[in-house]
Amino acid sequence: METGTIPLDDLAGGLDLYRTLESGQSYLWRRDDGEMYSETPAPGAWYSTVVEGDVIRVRTRDGRLEWESTADAEPIVRRLLRLDDDLEAIIAAGPDDQLLREAYEAHRGMRLVRDPPFGCLISFICSAQMRVGRIHTMVKTLASEYGDEIVFDGETYHAFPTPEQLATATEAELRELGLGYRAPYVVRTAEMVASGEAHPEDARDLEYEAAREYLTKFVGVGDKVADCVLLFSLEFDEAVPLDTWIKSAIEDYFPDCDRGSYAATARALRERLGGEYAGYAQTYVFHHLRTGK
Repeated sequence: METGTIPLDDLAGGLDLYRTLESGQSYLWRRDDGEMYSETPAPGAWYSTVVEGDVIRVRTRDGRLEWESTADAEPIVRRLLRLDDDLEAIIAAGPDDQLLREAYEAHRGMRLVRDPPFGCLISFICSAQMRVGRIHTMVKTLASEYGDEIVFDGETYHAFPTPEQLATATEAELRELGLGYRAPYVVRTAEMVASGEAHPEDARDLEYEAAREYLTKFVGVGDKVADCVLLFSLEFDEAVPLDTWIKSAIEDYFPDCDRGSYAATARALRERLGGEYAGYAQTYVFHHLRTGK
C-alpha cells in the first residue's frame, strides 16, 4: 500500500472534500459508510474510486488530505480533485454578484473535479430527470455488474466498466438494473466508444462550442449533458450546464440571460458569470440552490 498526505493549508482556497465529491459533479466515487449523496456530511470519511486499475482512497483529517492507493497516487489525486486550482484567484476573478457571494461563502473549498471522460459521459447520460442519489446508485450498479473487481486492503472495489465491457450489456439487462429509457443510450454510446467511432476525449482539443456539439453525437447526449462532461472531465471551465436549478437561477436572478435557446442562453449566462471560470460559478450556484444552504 502506498500512502501520503497533502496539507490543506498548501492548497490555495483549501479543500472541502464532502462538497467537492457530493455536489453533483461526480458519481464515480464511493463513501466508505455507504451513505454518499444522503445529504449528511461524514467528517473524516474515506472516499474511494478506481482509476486505470488503481484503487485510490482519500479523506481529510487534522488539516490534511490523506490518501491510500495501490500506486503512488499523489499526482492522480491532484488531477482528480484539481488541487492545483487557485480557488482564491478564481473567486476573485468572478463578477461582484450577491448570489455568487452567498454561494462562495457557504461552500468554501469546493473544487471542480476532473473525472475520466468515459465514466463521466455515462454518468450524465444516466442523470436525465434523476436525483443525485439515484444517479449515484445507477453508476455504482454499472460498476459492480460490469467493471473489474480489485481487492485492496481486504476490501473489494469495482472499477467503472471500460467501453468494451459496457458494450457487452444488453438493453434488457440495463433496464433490469433500473436504467429505464436510458438503457439503449448507454449501450449505444458504449458501442460507439468501444468501436472507435467516437470518444469523449476527442472533444478536448476543440473550441468550446464545437466541443459541445461534438459530444452531442453520442446517443442520449444533449447540450446540457455535453456541458457537464466538458466541465467535470475535460476542463472547459467556461461551460455552464443549464439544468433545472440553473434555469431557476436564470429566472429568479439573471432573467436578462434568457435568450430563448440553449446556446444563446448559455452564452449570455457564461458572460454574466465571468467567462473563463463561469463553470466554477455555475457549480457553486447549483449546489447552493439545490441544498438550500
